[in-house]
Amino acid sequence: MISANDFIPSKYMYSVEKGNFQWSAPSNIALVKYWGKKDNQIPANPSVSFTLNNCKTITKLAFAKKQNDGTFSFDLLFEGKPKEDFKPKIQKFLERIEIYLPFLKDYHFTIDTENTFPHSSGIASSASGMAALAMNLMSLEKALNPEMTSAYFYQKASLLARLGSGSACRSVKGSVVVWGNHANISGSSDLFGVEFPNPIHANFKDYQDTILLVDKGEKQVSSTVGHDLMHEHPFAERRFAQAHENLDKLIPIFENGNLQEFIKIVESEALTLHAMMMTSMPYFILMKPNTLEIINAIWKFRNDTKIPVCFTLDAGANVHVLYPNRDKPKVLQFIKDELVGYCQNGQYICDQIGNGAIEIE
Repeated sequence: MISANDFIPSKYMYSVEKGNFQWSAPSNIALVKYWGKKDNQIPANPSVSFTLNNCKTITKLAFAKKQNDGTFSFDLLFEGKPKEDFKPKIQKFLERIEIYLPFLKDYHFTIDTENTFPHSSGIASSASGMAALAMNLMSLEKALNPEMTSAYFYQKASLLARLGSGSACRSVKGSVVVWGNHANISGSSDLFGVEFPNPIHANFKDYQDTILLVDKGEKQVSSTVGHDLMHEHPFAERRFAQAHENLDKLIPIFENGNLQEFIKIVESEALTLHAMMMTSMPYFILMKPNTLEIINAIWKFRNDTKIPVCFTLDAGANVHVLYPNRDKPKVLQFIKDELVGYCQNGQYICDQIGNGAIEIE
């Protein structure tokens, strides 16, 4: 059993004065949802996600040796411009991960980051952003310790990403990622995400995710607050058990490609996530009227055409439309004909299942 202590290094063989790395890391969309966490970003239940391909963060990390004066030193640029309001989150992240990367105070860092999707689109950028930063920091650690194995590199990157944003640990490797201990998935861990270990049916190999941007504003309740509300939630324990049960059901579905059963679980999980929000204290609703209009239109289209298209939601109003690649022309036509009117400024993003973080040479 791997423990967090296994990722605390003893000493480094080499020293590096300065340099830079650049990584891209994608967003991901959970199929079985993670909602509720314990101390230190440990999930209250396991989750599984599709890693996306096009919605990603590209982060360049430049570093230069400095006098270790006991402080973290970094500049943060977003799309080339200083971004002061991001800095407290990065500061907190560095404090959390220092035990695992004891060299952090030896360097001044310049973190230059950009997203391939609009920052204010309502698509969570914390997962892709924290994953990209974690990959860069691991590249620096690998330069200090070149003997590091690839398995250790990716596990530790996922562990670090988790400490920045829980779901970020699912953005390191693709394409189907499990995070959280689950009895029937070998290698699964609360500490980091793991690639789904069994064969994946061809139906899911090039799955599509078209993201309908229903509301691009700031959420009135943050995910962090929402997670905390699960501590006293009257339905929390049953919900956590349900997540384990649904993950169990997905194991054969990923292997046999049964899209009807896949749809039942994925849509039920999305609605359960929002039911937890509506039944917490204080209660809140992140869906918008147009979210419901889209869901009803998807149900009608699926019933009329028998095309296996379904929806999922994250902690917001936007709708992820999931469907096999073979049905892409018909589903995109349906989106243009019937769903674009429910999107803010008619905006949507076409994405698909991807393979995780990539180093940019």
